[in-house]
Amino acid sequence: MSIIDRKIRFAIVGAGRIAQNHFSAIERHSDRCELVDICDTDPKALNEAVRKAGAEGHSDLASLLKSTRADCVVLATPSGLHPRQTIQIAESGRHVMTEKPMATRWQDGLAMVRACDVAGVYLFVVKQNRRNTTLQLLKRAIEEKRFGRIYMVNINVFWTRPQSYYDSAKWRGTWELDGGALMNQASHYVDLLDWLIGPVESVQAMTGTLARSIQVEDTGVLNIRWRSGALGSMSVTMLTYPKNYEGSITVLGENGTVRIGGVAVNEIQHWGFSEPRDYDQTIRDASYQTTSLYGFGHPLYYDNVINVLRGEAEPETDGREGLRSLEVLIAAYLSARDGRTMALPLEY
Repeated sequence: MSIIDRKIRFAIVGAGRIAQNHFSAIERHSDRCELVDICDTDPKALNEAVRKAGAEGHSDLASLLKSTRADCVVLATPSGLHPRQTIQIAESGRHVMTEKPMATRWQDGLAMVRACDVAGVYLFVVKQNRRNTTLQLLKRAIEEKRFGRIYMVNINVFWTRPQSYYDSAKWRGTWELDGGALMNQASHYVDLLDWLIGPVESVQAMTGTLARSIQVEDTGVLNIRWRSGALGSMSVTMLTYPKNYEGSITVLGENGTVRIGGVAVNEIQHWGFSEPRDYDQTIRDASYQTTSLYGFGHPLYYDNVINVLRGEAEPETDGREGLRSLEVLIAAYLSARDGRTMALPLEY
């Protein structure tokens, strides 16, 4: 990969809800990067984004790629569009950053990685929650083996999405373009299963569409076995009354117990180990108040991407890393559909 020794140029495709976090992150790093192009098929959303960001506007990806000076194109589009758009961008010789989930189908995810490999470009998959201070402390404790053997892990995502949310765009709540509560809203929590605890051996899942008029699930549960022998569960629903209630992870080990809760893993609610460490005193400072389920991770994620493109770092979450959580998601959907335990990996 060639090293870029000037401001990194970004283009953003999709000017909807999540794009606002990308606008803010790029602005935060304005000394090292700039936004040069924006694309959206909705003229109203495009005009508003162009007015706000001051970048060049485009009505479709093809026209953007014909003229853009961007080094990296960011996909803030419906998930089901990511594969085709990633391949299109890679073939133009530009790096790709895609929001979660990277794809809604396993083979599509593999095709994205292959296309970027062939083109010799980076594929970055946004997993900004990994940079949350609370989760960084938990990751450190696990890597230092403070838990000893981990016995059990429980994750809860008790949020709410009213019918009006799904009705706000035709692609929401569809299998092809969106995915359900597990694939979309809880995607970052599924990522924690592998990133924190290690490779997953098998998954059992049940899903249901209990209250929303959508194709996909609004509620799901998983039983998980890790290769380490640890057992765990994950409970997800978008039907919590009356508002988002909890996003949590609890880890129970031989020598330690930790629970990180709050509305979006933003509060360390219990931190106990048999052997104390100096940084245990910092856990109170790690918790933060948030009204945003996205937390504060996008600027930190962009910091890594910029450093990678400047030749100063390795990618924290590339396409292959993105495939790890996608594999667990696809295994869960197959398990729920067929009523059987799904072993990983999906293919050898």
